[in-house]
Amino acid sequence: MVTGGRRVAAVAKTLGLAEQTLHNWVKAAGIGGLTGLVTPKVRADQMEISRLRMELARVKMERDILKNDRGPSVRLRAEKRAAL
Repeated sequence: MVTGGRRVAAVAKTLGLAEQTLHNWVKAAGIGGLTGLVTPKVRADQMEISRLRMELARVKMERDILKNDRGPSVRLRAEKRAAL
């Protein structure tokens, strides 16, 4: 649970972060791992980097799915034309 009674998964989804990333931050904050070591600017940067990494992974996955979906059908058509 996170402050306010919301679950880590729900907050991570709202922020566009990986659930594990937010969980690690909450855990570090709970044992004092973030106090005094990280400025608010760095935390915002880290959140943005994490969000962008997650978005990049999603876009790469979508690209690969589209590439694989189109690839075999194009190859099959080329093979059929070659057989004629």
